[in-house]
Amino acid sequence: MEIESESNTVSDHNRDLVGALQKGLSVLEILSRAPNSPSGMTLTEVAVEAGLPRAGARRLLLTLVASGYARQEERRFVLSTKLLSLTRSWMGEASVWRYAEPIMQALSARLGESCSAAVLEGDHIVYVARAASRRILSVALYVGARLPAHCTSMGRVLLSDLDSTELARFLAHASIGAKTAKTVTDRAILAAKMAETRERGYAIVDEELELGLRSIAVPVRDRSGKVVAALNVSTQTARFTCAEMEQTILAPLLEAAGEIEDFLTLQ
Repeated sequence: MEIESESNTVSDHNRDLVGALQKGLSVLEILSRAPNSPSGMTLTEVAVEAGLPRAGARRLLLTLVASGYARQEERRFVLSTKLLSLTRSWMGEASVWRYAEPIMQALSARLGESCSAAVLEGDHIVYVARAASRRILSVALYVGARLPAHCTSMGRVLLSDLDSTELARFLAHASIGAKTAKTVTDRAILAAKMAETRERGYAIVDEELELGLRSIAVPVRDRSGKVVAALNVSTQTARFTCAEMEQTILAPLLEAAGEIEDFLTLQ
């Protein structure tokens, strides 16, 4: 794949982006992931976290307050419930995942492993449904959790459906870091793995996100055949080898994905 040949397209894409909006959304994300600051964050704390001058951070924070997405309580800024209302409105449209939950729970119970569904958002996957087993993993996973797409089985499945221009853009600009010693970070190798996933119809990731964790994922397609989500089963390395995952998990996983797709064809 000639990533360089897409440079003009990527430049055009970058010119279409609104920098101020990106910075504002970044500040929104910073406020949302402040578990150690339930009472909010100060202007200085936000500016440092966002890598912005205080004046710039102040304008963005006050804009969020004026728009109703944040509140100012003395010297601290906290998110408002408006964002939660938007999320609930969006989730109200996501009836497919309410339909999918019992299917995923049945698969999880059948295999004794966790089952999850995710969609692609930028360089990450975002969990939209999950049926967790009782087995404990150190990775904290829940609906709304975000993980890097390049080192997850669902990410590989979702990325494999991108057209050549979109995939080239991802490989050229995504932050591709190593989570473990086994994480694939070579962009050419990643491109080959996307092609392999596209051909095979599933992806297995072996300890690239976390040591001791393996996962297998398959696509969920809409009526047009486009991959709109990915469904996976994750397990501990002591439980299944990669070959055993193909032999034991792949077929029921594909069956569950097919049941979800049956619902999508009715939409």
